[in-house]
Amino acid sequence: MTASVLVLLDHTEAGALRAPVRELLTLARSLAGAEAVHAAWALDGVEPSASVLEEVASLGATHVHRLSADADLHLSAVLAEALASLLDATGAGLLLLESSFENSEAAARLAVTTGAGVITDADALSLVDGRFVAAKTVFAGTWNTSCAITAPLAIVTVKPNSVVVSSVAAAAPVVSEHAVAVSDKARRVTLVERTVRPESGRPDLGSASVVVAGGRGTEGDFSLVEELADVIGGAVGATRVATDEGWIGHDAQIGQTGVTIAPKLYVGVGVSGAVHHRGGMQASGTIVAINSDPDAPIFEIADFGVVGDLFTVLPQAVAELRRLKG
Repeated sequence: MTASVLVLLDHTEAGALRAPVRELLTLARSLAGAEAVHAAWALDGVEPSASVLEEVASLGATHVHRLSADADLHLSAVLAEALASLLDATGAGLLLLESSFENSEAAARLAVTTGAGVITDADALSLVDGRFVAAKTVFAGTWNTSCAITAPLAIVTVKPNSVVVSSVAAAAPVVSEHAVAVSDKARRVTLVERTVRPESGRPDLGSASVVVAGGRGTEGDFSLVEELADVIGGAVGATRVATDEGWIGHDAQIGQTGVTIAPKLYVGVGVSGAVHHRGGMQASGTIVAINSDPDAPIFEIADFGVVGDLFTVLPQAVAELRRLKG
């Protein structure tokens, strides 16, 4: 049995699709079979361009719903009610969301109002005997589990870098408007101000396929970490100590109470590998560690380790990488 699928199209301030959305649409296409793949574009001041509509069609979307509400869709309570209305209108049996703090909160609210089953931070998703079954790691990445949703409606947030993106030849999607009047309950919280982080030119930390993280060993100097990240096209992350010390913003914190990442390549620079940090990056594909302490816990999970002073190692690594890139 298959079911139509609804995907939330998270996008940037400039109106470009966020990279994980391409994965979600690819996954939705594989799960929906002959059923429709619906995509929701939250009209938060940014319109979907013709090129975006063409792209989502090539990834499998058959319908695009321009979702609007009489309250701010950046608020999780408002987004949850808007998505609940769209799920009811489309009859979708599965909602796919990028794994993020905001989407997880909206998913939880949706579960309360719709009775849906929710799985967050899934690594993979399949349809088995009429039930959606997700694979995910738990307990700081030490256990691999399979979770089945038994409720009629399934809501799943999927980790970035979990699905290989593919496209198909497809006709233009059916575009429609879906306006929602939200309840007074959803209006209890109002958005006073939004702070948009200046564009760094680097990938978003949560969805990057390459991450370079700095820890206590940097002694507050992230210049070499940033230089390495720029050479290999990665995002910059940090440990809790580094953010608590004010060496870098808290939005760069990787860990159980920070951002959970699953890049194809993780490079830890001066990172000891405390349990809190490992819980946020242990699902990385290849782990490289650079630390002067040969007994640092990060080496227990590293695929490649360099024991040495990062201020000596990184300049040489950056120089060699630049030479290889020509």
